[in-house]
Amino acid sequence: MSYAVVDLGGKQYRVEEGSVITVDRLQAEQGDKVTLRPVMFRGDDVVLDAKGLEKIKVEATVTEHLRGEKIKVFKYKAKKGYSRRAGHRSELTKLEITSLGGGTRKAAAKKETAPKAETATKADEAKETAKPKAAAKPKAAAKPKAEAKTETKPAAKKQATKKPADKKPAAEAKAETKTEKKPAAEKKPAAKKEDGDGA
Repeated sequence: MSYAVVDLGGKQYRVEEGSVITVDRLQAEQGDKVTLRPVMFRGDDVVLDAKGLEKIKVEATVTEHLRGEKIKVFKYKAKKGYSRRAGHRSELTKLEITSLGGGTRKAAAKKETAPKAETATKADEAKETAKPKAAAKPKAAAKPKAEAKTETKPAAKKQATKKPADKKPAAEAKAETKTEKKPAAEKKPAAKKEDGDGA
């Protein structure tokens, strides 16, 4: 059963379709239709936000104007000889709720159909974007990478072959310097022999 909470005259009333409420006097004639401002609506779902409540309409018909029960007011002060009596009857209006609800069911139906259409379009877009990407990768991207790898490998081999070649002359140069020093060392013992012969 759906119901709504309505704000009227600074007070809140819980109303259902067909219910009768008594509120403070309204400036409307008997038989007039009045729209009430909902604060909350409870149907299939609970609606509390302002945008959702704008779609909900609560209409009521003024059935009669009446006065409430008499309230007696008595003021008294002891030992002063002061006492006052007064009465009060509030002016009231009786309302009958004729229609309760709005575009909640239609809005819910629209929400259900809208996501299905969105998911279908998203799936189509994904398929369309996937096909060109798959076709572009093997043709353009794969071959240049392989060529780049083959070009870099021979260059590395050439550098590797050059390095040992550079090292060999350095080793030969060291060997030559050593051989040049050896004859000098041999000459010294020869000089000593000459000295020995002279003695």
